[in-house]
Amino acid sequence: MNKFVRSEPPSQTAFPVAKPGYPLIVVSAFITAVLALLGLTVLALTGIIATIFITYFFRDPDRVTPDAPGAVVSPADGKVIGVESAVSNSCYDGDCKKISIFMSVFNVHVNRIPHEGIVKQVVYHPGKFFAANLDKASSDNERNAVFLETEDGKKITFVQIAGLVARRIICKLQEGDTVIRGQRFGMICFGSRLDVYLPTDSDVKVAVGDVVRAGTSVLGVLT
Repeated sequence: MNKFVRSEPPSQTAFPVAKPGYPLIVVSAFITAVLALLGLTVLALTGIIATIFITYFFRDPDRVTPDAPGAVVSPADGKVIGVESAVSNSCYDGDCKKISIFMSVFNVHVNRIPHEGIVKQVVYHPGKFFAANLDKASSDNERNAVFLETEDGKKITFVQIAGLVARRIICKLQEGDTVIRGQRFGMICFGSRLDVYLPTDSDVKVAVGDVVRAGTSVLGVLT
């Protein structure tokens, strides 16, 4: 039987919401209340729907993480849109394997650490906002790359990439941070993409079209 652990304490609410969503939810609810008081029924109903959707988008469910040596879990909820070998590039020094995950606006957008280790570098790149499911999004879009080194010297890079609608990348990691697999580290607002770069000898466990969940689904195993 597979063993699972909690990387963080469980939430104390029935419907946990990510903190970056609080201001948007409060503003949307306030505007909706004003519209209702003014008797603007149609607009008020639209505001209710918008408030519900924003709350749903910023949901932050608890997750359990596989406790398996070398397991690299998905940093994001979504669909695998790419599994390929890649040569040395700005995100990885040397040949590697690249796994790309697309998050639609209906996915949970809270991002989680794929493997325990030490954050060696966090690099932000300004850029454009092409649709996140396009190949050129990896190199042209606004993005934030986190370079991680495991205890035994393996290197992993995971990159938050803004999409067509996304305009805010949130990452609370800093150089020197010690992190654990499945730990929350940030999010991207309103549709986006995560690229994960693994050593070339990693055993990839997913294929294009697979649906994965952050902190729970195993993308590959370090060997």
